Amino acid sequence: MKLFSKHQPIADENDAGLVMRSLGGDRDAFCVIVNRYQNLLCSIAYSSVGDFKYSEDIAQEAFVEAWRKLDTLSDPKKLKAWLCGIVRFKVSRYRRKTAKQSETESVELSDIDTTPITETVLDDEAIATQQQTLLWKVLDQMEPTYREPLVLFYREEQSVQRVAEQLELSEDTVKQRLSRGRKMLKAAMSRFVEDALENSKPGVAFTTGVLAVISSIAPPAKAAAWGAGAAKAGSFFKLASVFTVLAIASGFISTFFGLRTGLDQSRTDNERKLVIKIVIAFIGTALMFTCAMLLLKQLAMTYSGHAALFTAVSQAMLFIFIFSYFFLVHKMLESSKVLRARERLFYPDAFLHDADQPGAKQREYKSKLTLFGVPLCHFQFDTPEQDENHAYGWIAGGTYARGLIFAWGCVAVAPISVGIISVGVITVGAVGFGLLSLGTVAIGVIAFGASAIGFKAYSSLSSLGWESALSGGFAIAKDAAVGQIAYAEHVNTDIAGNIAQLNFFTQYYHWLLALIAVLVIVPAAWHSRAVRKRMKRSR
Repeated sequence: MKLFSKHQPIADENDAGLVMRSLGGDRDAFCVIVNRYQNLLCSIAYSSVGDFKYSEDIAQEAFVEAWRKLDTLSDPKKLKAWLCGIVRFKVSRYRRKTAKQSETESVELSDIDTTPITETVLDDEAIATQQQTLLWKVLDQMEPTYREPLVLFYREEQSVQRVAEQLELSEDTVKQRLSRGRKMLKAAMSRFVEDALENSKPGVAFTTGVLAVISSIAPPAKAAAWGAGAAKAGSFFKLASVFTVLAIASGFISTFFGLRTGLDQSRTDNERKLVIKIVIAFIGTALMFTCAMLLLKQLAMTYSGHAALFTAVSQAMLFIFIFSYFFLVHKMLESSKVLRARERLFYPDAFLHDADQPGAKQREYKSKLTLFGVPLCHFQFDTPEQDENHAYGWIAGGTYARGLIFAWGCVAVAPISVGIISVGVITVGAVGFGLLSLGTVAIGVIAFGASAIGFKAYSSLSSLGWESALSGGFAIAKDAAVGQIAYAEHVNTDIAGNIAQLNFFTQYYHWLLALIAVLVIVPAAWHSRAVRKRMKRSR
């Protein structure tokens, strides 16, 4: 697999990809379509109506019509022919309308006995002035040696003899200069026409005008069979921002409960300071990672020529984040244990409460009911200490938790696990490893998160998948990728959407949102409440 074998910034995408994005509501993609074909449509219109202003009006109407009826385009690869058909229809309708107006005006004029002489004279003078200006623009480009015989020739009733007499030249010389002058006149006329047409081509103002109109017009309500997948892709890009907000919100909520729990477990000022430092470190790392990924995404979209470089940096940032969280969790747990042992030694008066004694019932709950010798539930509520056993049960919770069904904690291992580091079949966490993994960084067969690595990867920031990757930012995969910066065999096409099972995902995404909210927030809130009830005491 060549990681960067295929990438298509939006400006370089083919017509089919742009139609797909546009059907999903991406007006920037339609802007590329307008910019790509505005010269063609304006030229077709001008060739028929002979007026620059009206031709641009017709072309703009054609693009607006195309936006409204984009879902009727059966084959996106034939976008150009479809647009040309629309503008030709608009031209035909314009010509019929003007012809009808001309007939009406002719009838009205025939009923008028006299025409105001003054008005007619003014019109003739205006036309004559325009003709003189245009004539001189052409003649001024000729050398005087050839211009003078040519002007005199047509004013002397096309007589070579009279021109020769007037300029005191031989007739052969006059003929040569007239021949050369006519060639120069044709060249000058050609340059004049070329310059006029080149200067009249539509520019940024034309594109802006089209976008201003379509900004208030919703994308087609109904998508054609091909376009349905495109609309789903557009929906996914919108959902990506929702997932980012949800991840941030869930993270802050769980962090709040984690901070409250840590402060309730603390017994000295040093322990409280350590808790605050740990929380700041985790939040700071997550925020820096998120901001860095968003910045890299923006840079990749702005400087598309260097998109591969920014994509590589984004993946490096992803692995740095994973390593950082492993390091922070390890450092947090070891520092907490060492500090608790030291504080017990130097500040024994802070640990005189019954709940602070080794083996105190307030420190943990272990159900008497067991299954195959394993407690049904085992929860720990105090700061971990040296040589203390981990929470272990069918359902387990604590700093270290291993569950045969469910586990929740800083480090959680279970078929269903929730934690800063979580490992299992279904995992939710800051960094999760599982068959179905959900989290800030999700790693699994099916991975879903702010960033995701998996066989199928879905994310809001960065997806690195083997078969497929979908992302609101970077999407990298072997077979199919849908994303704003995408690399794969199939990029941002209906085939890519089908391989990634985009329809299935967009149909059931709300269940994933509910699952994340429940698994992240509910255990954190319950554990925080239990710790406060069991372990908090007046300082």
